[in-house]
Amino acid sequence: MKNFRGSAAVAGLSVLALTLAGCAATEELTPTSTPAAVTEEATLAPLITVGWNDIVDTFNSSSAAGNNVANSLTTYLTSSSFNYYDNSPALVKNTDFGTYEVVSEDPLTVTYTVNDGVVWSDGTAIDGADLALAWATIFGKFKDADEVYMFSHAAPKDNVASKLPTISGSTITFEYDVQYVDWELAFGVGVAAHGAVQMAYPDLSIADAKSKLIDSIMNEDTEWLAAVATVWNEGYSSVNTPENPLVYLSSGPYVLEELVEEQYSTHVLNPLYTWGPKPQYERVTIRQIEDSTAAIQAVDNGEIQIASGQPTADVLALVQALANAEYASSEEAAYEHIDLTVNNGGPFDPASYGGDADTALKVRQAFLLSVPRNEIIEKLIKPLNPDAKVRTSVLFIPGAEGYDEAESYYSDYLGTDDENRVKAKALLAEAGVSTPIDVEFWYPEGNVRRGQEYELLKLSADSVGFNLIDESEPNWAFTETVFPDLNPHDATIFAWAATSLSVSGDDQYLVLGGPSNWTGFDNAAAKGLLDELNVAVDPAEQLRIRLAIEAELAKDAYNITLFQFPGLTWWDKEVTGVSPNLLVPYFYWNFWNWAPTAG
Repeated sequence: MKNFRGSAAVAGLSVLALTLAGCAATEELTPTSTPAAVTEEATLAPLITVGWNDIVDTFNSSSAAGNNVANSLTTYLTSSSFNYYDNSPALVKNTDFGTYEVVSEDPLTVTYTVNDGVVWSDGTAIDGADLALAWATIFGKFKDADEVYMFSHAAPKDNVASKLPTISGSTITFEYDVQYVDWELAFGVGVAAHGAVQMAYPDLSIADAKSKLIDSIMNEDTEWLAAVATVWNEGYSSVNTPENPLVYLSSGPYVLEELVEEQYSTHVLNPLYTWGPKPQYERVTIRQIEDSTAAIQAVDNGEIQIASGQPTADVLALVQALANAEYASSEEAAYEHIDLTVNNGGPFDPASYGGDADTALKVRQAFLLSVPRNEIIEKLIKPLNPDAKVRTSVLFIPGAEGYDEAESYYSDYLGTDDENRVKAKALLAEAGVSTPIDVEFWYPEGNVRRGQEYELLKLSADSVGFNLIDESEPNWAFTETVFPDLNPHDATIFAWAATSLSVSGDDQYLVLGGPSNWTGFDNAAAKGLLDELNVAVDPAEQLRIRLAIEAELAKDAYNITLFQFPGLTWWDKEVTGVSPNLLVPYFYWNFWNWAPTAG
């Protein structure tokens, strides 16, 4: 989530999960459901070019610094895993890559095995060292003297699988401390172990790098691991083609060929890849096109073949007018929201009022009431989706079981925009604060719809006693490789985008110290409930806990949610196999099926 020209990635258990109702079904990848692989003798189409509002700049999308949608798209093209979601969405096991199984129910113990012949793009086998590194980073095993995670994973789970694993060949077996509800989504291979180690210790051979890493993990040698952790956290960021190929090693169908800052990334077929469906194009180029109108023109001109964007009514009309393109529109598993920072000495921080938490709460409530949600929906979203409604829940999507009750916790915010502005003025008067109150507000520069949202918000918020200060910029300042101590912005607008149907994962941003907690939110009751949710197998218990968490968020005026994302994808009629998905990676999910139209 380093850059919010698009959305924050929300990849399964590796990053924040948008909690939908229940978990997806799992299906095996069978000959009937596997896309037809292209034989070695078949002629591949040379190139397909797709548009996105940003391109990769960090090749470790499992890290907190690399956790955004743009990075995850390149990761999806260049990696393989034990499973993935189709657009049902159902979780599909990729048995061509490897297998996993529960070997004990009590305690919950699982085994993962990578198949023989599965290698990195440099020919190095994917084996126990890669599984060990993934285990250490995902489950937050190692911390420094200040109790900070050495490996800054996007969503470390240090309270669910703390016992050291068993490594044997290309197999890892580990035990969960609890009956972890989302175990099937929790684990997967990340970056290459030998690559991370050799970047930290260049004199080591591949074999020595692997064995030393496993030994250090099993012996908990944090002194030696510190250099590897620094590389894992910081060594994969690059805005142009990295000089060191270890940075972009691939385990998937494609490998990076060229990256040009803020222009494009080109990915060429990995000649060693044989463990899954083979794409129909030799190369895929992702062009950075921030303006949806420009992306529409590019499809019309034949410069790109597929594009997607955050649509406005004008964008939809332009897409519908394309003579050479198909399109699909639907809601996505992402939602727009405005977050408030409560620990940076700004207007929403109790410290600004001598530690008076009640005054800060009233100011937060007043600001959230000043957000003209109804006007935003009517003017910006309903032209795209006539049935669109305000979303009034952090944890529940509209229509899901529990949503109506969650919405009731925000009853004070459900009036008309005019009624809410009256309430906002009254709260500021009760708080006894001097107005106007400066609010430094961030939104992604160049994002047309977010700019329109900001203009509507500024008019409304300024009318009740705030002074919104435009701090728009293209980059998300506090998800760089080295995070600042505090969020420099008082309020931010972006979207969380889900990559899974996991139940847990919200502790990533709702627990103080979580890698995506950029607001300073700290609620002991919510933290305890999130811990409970990790082991809540019973759907009724999951619902109870999630509603209790939502009640805490409402009580503390944590944020304001706006709407479910309307998605729009358009593609040249000369391309087949395009199939949008509500989950990240969106229309990329079946890129191996993209093909030129026959004839």
